[in-house]
Amino acid sequence: MPFASYQDASLRQVELRDTVLAPRIRTALETTIPSALEKCRVTGRLAAFDLTWKEGMPNCPHIFWDSDVAKVLEGVAYSLALQPNAALEAEYDRLVERIASAQQEDGYLNTHFTVVEPEKRWTNLCTNHELYCAGHLMEAAVAGYEMLGKRRFLEVMCRYADYIAQVFGRGEGQKRGYPGHEEIELALVRLFQATGERRYLDLARYFVDERGQSPNYFTEVEHQNPFGSMDYFQADRPVRELQEAKGHAVRAVYLYSGMADVARLTQDESLLQACQRLFQNLTTRRMYVTGGIGSSFHGEVLTRDYDLTNGSLMYAESCAAMGLVFFAHRMLKATGEGQYADILELALFNGVLSGISLSGDRFFYTNYLEVDDNTQVYNAGAKERQPWFECSCCPTNFCRFLPRALQYVWSLGANEVRLNLPLANTLRNEWGEFQVEGGYPYQEEVRITAKTSRPVTLSLRIPGWCRHPQLLLDGTPVALPPVQGYVSLEERIWTGKETLLLHLPMPVETLHANLKVTSNAGRIALKRGPIVFACETIDNPLGVANLILPSPQNFSLTTAPGLPQGTPAIAGTAIAEAAPDPQALYFSQPLQRTPVPFTAIPYALWQNRGPANMAVWMRTRD
Repeated sequence: MPFASYQDASLRQVELRDTVLAPRIRTALETTIPSALEKCRVTGRLAAFDLTWKEGMPNCPHIFWDSDVAKVLEGVAYSLALQPNAALEAEYDRLVERIASAQQEDGYLNTHFTVVEPEKRWTNLCTNHELYCAGHLMEAAVAGYEMLGKRRFLEVMCRYADYIAQVFGRGEGQKRGYPGHEEIELALVRLFQATGERRYLDLARYFVDERGQSPNYFTEVEHQNPFGSMDYFQADRPVRELQEAKGHAVRAVYLYSGMADVARLTQDESLLQACQRLFQNLTTRRMYVTGGIGSSFHGEVLTRDYDLTNGSLMYAESCAAMGLVFFAHRMLKATGEGQYADILELALFNGVLSGISLSGDRFFYTNYLEVDDNTQVYNAGAKERQPWFECSCCPTNFCRFLPRALQYVWSLGANEVRLNLPLANTLRNEWGEFQVEGGYPYQEEVRITAKTSRPVTLSLRIPGWCRHPQLLLDGTPVALPPVQGYVSLEERIWTGKETLLLHLPMPVETLHANLKVTSNAGRIALKRGPIVFACETIDNPLGVANLILPSPQNFSLTTAPGLPQGTPAIAGTAIAEAAPDPQALYFSQPLQRTPVPFTAIPYALWQNRGPANMAVWMRTRD
């Protein structure tokens, strides 16, 4: 199949004005990144790079602490590009020097295995996160170079990458290993794109191709098998033979993202086909309606088809949703197919944004689809986002993810500008200026104008969820493809006087789950456009578990107190059930049923008004 060749618009080229993503990015710059940087300071993560820790001292450098600092530092680079700050830039430069000072003479750079267990360097790739930490440091260095033009950190990490290339490979005396937690594959591709040095892409391809080969490096060389099966690490077989998305969810989508990058840049059709197969299995059999992934809290894993429980035992980690966005984004760039933008959008507006509070400084690690009075037994943080976690991968990941989300709005091809997410924004590049107005993703109407200095094809995504889209060019209907994806307007010089009106009707839809998803038998979920809704006890004081939502019914739009202005809520009629004796454990008398109004809010915004019970999937009756 032919490969597409789309690139991202630069973050500096996009000015976002929508009421959903833009405020989240602004809050990330003003609150999330500074607060995470402070957490890294007070927990000893920054001081770890001084290499002064000794046995018996507090704040022993953990095996993945370097990655936490790296993700925050990557976020700082984006923050400085979008919102210059002299004091923060000076702190950034000091931190880069602090990291550089920890690099060893041979190029190695890892705080834990330099001061805590130096004798164990590269002895347990399976679980020790060395290559994972290296990858995040590389991504942070690339961000500093691309966003700020700073080469110091980039040179440090190129030296580390060159050392890693000496250690790993198929040559004589090299280790034929690969990371237990994937991430360096993505980082090496970014390092290649920043420097033009082909050896970094070749190393990324090696880590992809060597994974799961026989003899298995983890079991036969390192004698590691902590989870009983190598499919936990996506290492039970070569990646081109993988048929199902399995194992640790974050590891999985990071690997698939790296595979997609390598496939696109090396024109590797068999590798792309493996990515397509895995994406299909993941999103049609193993993904929550919110775009969350990972159905078991035990091991944080993808389990089997249709195993999608809603409460205490599920997983849906914030990092996993972000990883799914990474994967979908790369598949969109490789193929240009709208199905990948549909999943990117779903995961972004639901599975990702649910993981961080509107205030930007509290987080969910696990994103449940149902929380009741019993959920607290399993997870004390289920009803209320937490300011930090001992394993702080999610808070620090938001630092780099949110500012970079600007890159998902547009894609650039040869003489083509593609609007992936029709959020209110302006794109300014060397071709011209492209304006988008409207209230998407909450409102149906999108207005697009463009003024270019050269002939340009303007392409607009028609979301797969939209049943009856309409597009008008200066009042004249434009024919849309029978299969939703992208519609391309004939190449022209746009004068700025043409007006495109895109109408994306958003009726409230009631979704049913496959009957094999037994947790959702007899239940419906409410979705409007790309947004999944949930019922929260703050709006439904009689409870949510005892509500029945008759379907079909005439839903209406309303507002809910305490949410950002313009946030739609769904209103309708429910039936509230009550026991004749609230204290009785079991009883034979009929339940009391009373018609009551109900309100559902965007799932991503639940638990922003205080602790509450919540459910996405609600009981129903015809």
